Amino acid sequence: MNYNNNKKPSDDEEPTFDSFRKIVLDDYKLAKISRETSLLGRKEVLNGKAKFGIFGDGKEIPQLAMAKVFRNGDFRSGYYRDQTFMMAIGALTVRSFFSQLYAHSDLEAEPISSGRMMTAHFGTRFLNFDGTWKNLIQEKNSSADISSTAAQMPRLLGLAQASKIYKKLKNLKKTHKIFSRDGNEVAFGTIGNASISEGLFWETLNAASVLQIPIILSIWDDEYGISVPNKYQFSKQNISDLLSGFHRNKKEKGVEIIRVNGSNYMDLTKTYVIAEKVARYEHVPVIIHVTNLTQPQGHSTSSSHERYKSKERLEWEMNNDGIKKFRDWILNFQFNKKNKLQNLANVCCLDQIDIEAKEYVKNEQEKAWKAFQKPIIEIKNEAVNILQKMQNAYSNKKWINKYVKKYIQKLHDKTKNFTTKKSIFRITRKILYLLSEVESDSKYCLIKWIKKKYDEEQENYSSHLYSISEKSSVKRTEVFPVYKNNSFEVDGRIVLRENFDKLLELYPDLLIFGEDVGKIGDVNQGLEGLQKKYGKTRIFDTGIRESTILGQGIGLSMRGLKPIVEIQYIDYILYALQIMSDDLACLQYRTKGGQKAPVIIRTRGHRLEGIWHSGSPIGGIINYLRGILVLVPRNMVKAAGFYNTLLSGDDPALVIECLNGYRIKEKLPENLGFFRTPIGIVERTRKGKDITMVTYGSTWRIVNEAAEELYKINIDSEVIDIQSILPFDLQKDIVKSLQKTNRLLIIDEDVPGGASAYILQKILEEQNGYYYLDSPPVTITAKEHRPPYGSDGDYFSKPSVEDIVEKVLKIMHNS
Repeated sequence: MNYNNNKKPSDDEEPTFDSFRKIVLDDYKLAKISRETSLLGRKEVLNGKAKFGIFGDGKEIPQLAMAKVFRNGDFRSGYYRDQTFMMAIGALTVRSFFSQLYAHSDLEAEPISSGRMMTAHFGTRFLNFDGTWKNLIQEKNSSADISSTAAQMPRLLGLAQASKIYKKLKNLKKTHKIFSRDGNEVAFGTIGNASISEGLFWETLNAASVLQIPIILSIWDDEYGISVPNKYQFSKQNISDLLSGFHRNKKEKGVEIIRVNGSNYMDLTKTYVIAEKVARYEHVPVIIHVTNLTQPQGHSTSSSHERYKSKERLEWEMNNDGIKKFRDWILNFQFNKKNKLQNLANVCCLDQIDIEAKEYVKNEQEKAWKAFQKPIIEIKNEAVNILQKMQNAYSNKKWINKYVKKYIQKLHDKTKNFTTKKSIFRITRKILYLLSEVESDSKYCLIKWIKKKYDEEQENYSSHLYSISEKSSVKRTEVFPVYKNNSFEVDGRIVLRENFDKLLELYPDLLIFGEDVGKIGDVNQGLEGLQKKYGKTRIFDTGIRESTILGQGIGLSMRGLKPIVEIQYIDYILYALQIMSDDLACLQYRTKGGQKAPVIIRTRGHRLEGIWHSGSPIGGIINYLRGILVLVPRNMVKAAGFYNTLLSGDDPALVIECLNGYRIKEKLPENLGFFRTPIGIVERTRKGKDITMVTYGSTWRIVNEAAEELYKINIDSEVIDIQSILPFDLQKDIVKSLQKTNRLLIIDEDVPGGASAYILQKILEEQNGYYYLDSPPVTITAKEHRPPYGSDGDYFSKPSVEDIVEKVLKIMHNS
């Protein structure tokens, strides 16, 4: 059974009382199905069948109304209360809801995330299984939810702004017809009342007001944020009053703000119809403040609202429950037809719907549970079969027979409600290490089985961190820059500018934006004059708001555009780090390849003097951003090559340009826009036989200078530029260097134990580099603090030529 309540009558179909009655009763039934799903879901968690539950009970009626105006091609960016809405648009079934609750790792059973996201975190699949885009204007689309409060807001900007851009860039009409229908799509956002306390909400609201883009943002207001009531969240009692400064008027642009009672079915329906017209046709953001909502089961299964709500409040919630109010309205509604009053339904009719809804949910839950347990039982039976053979093989060794028999009985333990994959693997692996000194064919059969099954489960739980499509950036082959004998030497910024110029010509869907990017062409002039040439729609300035700049990039790239977003300096990445980590980095992973956002983040850093703009917090970046490519070019030709590679691929990436390299002279390549820097491939920039020195970014120039100094004293250094940190040295070329030099020095300007420790772990553990070393590996890093201002502060805070030379001399002396 699949309910979809936003089907509209055909143009020649005249609405009748009967059709109205059917719509209302279908909505009531869906509301009851959703509520029963919430109630049974909580029981399943408390019965131990699931780890955690969070549900949309209390928000059913406004979500039914919102679904009525949500069209094919529209996008949702919401939070974990929208189950009724997702059911209403046909993007969620009761069975798949329970499959997610149980964390079923079968994509067919749980198509939202394959059991990777906790319950009530919704999304639809934008991609085919090969990683190519679906036709998104033929589907109702939901970007994948995230738990972090208000973190769904930044991407909402980009999802909505894409409509405005498609409306302006008419040349994309034919090439991007699967992404937009003349820019007529609306982005729907949802957020809880307490979450508007977050800065991300206000940053997004301000940006949406400035941009004037088609957003409908619903605030579900049940007056609490877990245990904290609204009076501790906002300075005004009424959220609508708090937002009033953003309300548009005749003189100034802004947003439309509508307040509506969340249990009034007809007012809600009218409100969303009005909101849709304003957003879709006027391109004005609309906020719908939905009041008087309840949360019948409290925040989640981890808390009980009886602990913090008064008896009066609990009684009020019971009396003002949205479904109860909806039911009362149905029973009291009368329509005068030819002087005869007609009712929508009587008590018996609604009681029957209640019974059917409860039975339907229970049946779907049981099917979901059975489907979830089936593969686990199959694994258990396979394990028992192998262990029984092992038991027979060791029949003459009582102590072994005793162990195996004991663990077979554990696998058949009927006192437990259900078996888990974890319990099966724990038992079978424990048997192996208990029998570590025993040799037999049956033992090796168990080893082989465990490895095979473990690898299969790793695919279930660890795949799709990065793109696996044919457009994956790591699959792009290197194309070398082409130079003529008389190639000009220009400032590094000119290399970038001329390359961006070519890319904007090659990719009509390429957008570049950020602080100071438009009119002045960025603070280092890498985009000088390009806004004038390509227009303000493609190259534009933003406010100072890093989180939502990134959010714009995520949303725009989800809608088929190619955004390069600029975060002005690397230390400003911290403002956007949560969105980069919680949303972008894990997007492909948490949807198991169902969604992607190949946004390119451009920033700059390294080697400046002073506490800000000079840092290299790479260790933090690489630990938070697994799932995003992290690229560290040593010069602007390499950086330009990375942009060329990324735009032909489909991975999100962070490119960190050398802040002190924009005025350094480089040759200008002839094949601008076409040469490519390979991703995940290191480059040996200097051959040597005595020691391998590994580095990246601006520090490469320091290391190269040190290598020249060492050569004067007969030490022949090999210098390797790693070029990309995520991914790292896919061809394992560094260990090939160690086979020759037998010595390793890693130099970078992150703090001790940061990126250098990561690089060392990769070389020693993954490449087995320790095997070829004649002396301990050594790292040279910056000090634990950021560098103080001035050249002296830089010299005493970060690796210098002298530091490197002295350390190499010590290594050579000790080996």
